[in-house]
Amino acid sequence: MTGKLDYRWHLRQVMATRDMFSTTDLLEPLAERGITLSSSQVYRLVVDRPERLSLKILMALLDILDCTMEDLIEPTAAAGTTKMSRAAGGETGVGSLRPRRARITPVKE
Repeated sequence: MTGKLDYRWHLRQVMATRDMFSTTDLLEPLAERGITLSSSQVYRLVVDRPERLSLKILMALLDILDCTMEDLIEPTAAAGTTKMSRAAGGETGVGSLRPRRARITPVKE
């Protein structure tokens, strides 16, 4: 692949193939491997795509689920990135039409 890379996180699917349907099913196996996470942290790990992940946690997941990194992480091409607008209100205007910048002038008395 060329260009920017992204990934898909398949922890929930891999857990389901191992008859693990509750996020709390990981709490005890992780604790047995010396990793203490709260139930909400495990929930976020399973449900959301992690942006940062400890290698110890990754290795524990691979061991618990008896899978490979390719099973959990699927590299993909990044979706087209949109350019951030400099306007404070976000994207304004329609297509190439944009409002003109307002000028604020003091009121003369």
